[in-house]
Amino acid sequence: MTNPETWKSWEGRVVDGKFPLRQYLGGSDHSAVFLTEISTPDPQRAAIKLIDARGMDVDGELARLRATAALTHPHLIHTLDTGSCQIDGDLVLYIVMEYADDDLARILPQRALEPSEVGDLLPPVIDALSYLHGRGFVHGRIKPSNVLAVGEQLKLSADNVQFADNTNSTRRRIDAYDAPETAAGIVTPEGDIWSVGAILVAALTQNVALAEDGSASKTGLPQNIPEPFRSIARECLHLDPKRRCSLALIQACLQPTGRVARSVPAETEAVAVPSPSRGRRPIFGVPLALIALLGIVVAAMYWRGKRPEVPTAGAPAESAGESASATPAVSPPSATAQPEALKKVTTAGEVAHRVLPHVPQSALDTITGTIKVRVRLKVDASGKVASATFQASGPSRYFAAQAMKAAESWEFTPPQVDGQPTASTWLLEFRFRQTSMLASAQRV
Repeated sequence: MTNPETWKSWEGRVVDGKFPLRQYLGGSDHSAVFLTEISTPDPQRAAIKLIDARGMDVDGELARLRATAALTHPHLIHTLDTGSCQIDGDLVLYIVMEYADDDLARILPQRALEPSEVGDLLPPVIDALSYLHGRGFVHGRIKPSNVLAVGEQLKLSADNVQFADNTNSTRRRIDAYDAPETAAGIVTPEGDIWSVGAILVAALTQNVALAEDGSASKTGLPQNIPEPFRSIARECLHLDPKRRCSLALIQACLQPTGRVARSVPAETEAVAVPSPSRGRRPIFGVPLALIALLGIVVAAMYWRGKRPEVPTAGAPAESAGESASATPAVSPPSATAQPEALKKVTTAGEVAHRVLPHVPQSALDTITGTIKVRVRLKVDASGKVASATFQASGPSRYFAAQAMKAAESWEFTPPQVDGQPTASTWLLEFRFRQTSMLASAQRV
């Protein structure tokens, strides 16, 4: 029955007596999308997706579609209506959605996105996924064609959304945007995290295949992917779903407050808060929309090569070269000593590989408030942890042990003195809450 040629021949039909099929927009053997309109005093343009219902659990699929229709978020495509009907004797399901003006899949074949554009793209995606995961859903199909622009809003499609507790998913891996475990029908929130990493790599390089390389080796991602995006992608693309970072961690890494000025005390905690992305003009417009003042500042720092060091988990991070340029408390050196002082230029190290504790949600559910564990690391000149001790173990032996185990697996790019790598000391802080785990690192 259904193939692209057959779908297109349905132009001019009316679905369920309400939705005319104005124009065929695209499809596959199993589904098709048409331009339609909703009959109101002021007719509204919309998109309608038709799904071949043969061999399908129709009642279960309709229940899923109706559940997605109840989802309302500024960065999710709004579902306007759902149902089923017969067309030429064939049963089809339909979902009517708000019409999108553009999508990322149309942009990437032409050019990669600039870092400032990716900085505009990620917060709405993370906001939408946080909303879905918090309500027991997973998206399951984050790819460029499902990252859409509606007017001045960037949105994720909602027609693929499914229940997170669906253990009998019929979905299978299609491409690198799908997490590897999708091949076995496993669709989880951790799979969405993988997809975020894959779409991040694709947006900056136009080559999603590099995401597979990045998952196999921590050096697999191209060096020209700028921070913090390279670190975010690397932590999203773990083959083991349990090792993938959280949405809160991605959100924290994107926070400009995570890059603190020298005047901020070292112990100041950077709090991960939702990014204020409402009302932002989407990246897909030509010419590009005006970026918020903060975005301009960050982009300028990229181009001038003065971007401060990226925090590992939204926590205060020492800027490169800070220890060499900080004003000493003693009197300034004499003129004769100045050349030697300038010779010993110190560059700050950074986190190369971060590991979060493996703690099941059942254990997190026992927490009231926040549990903090601080671990002091002695790191050798190769960047490996030589020793680890507790600075503050917190109230729980269990969480302290999990934090210590994770801390011992961290790796670092060592600081350099006179161009030579040197040992360093780091203070890690792990924060456990019912809804998240965060980790921050600070060089001592």
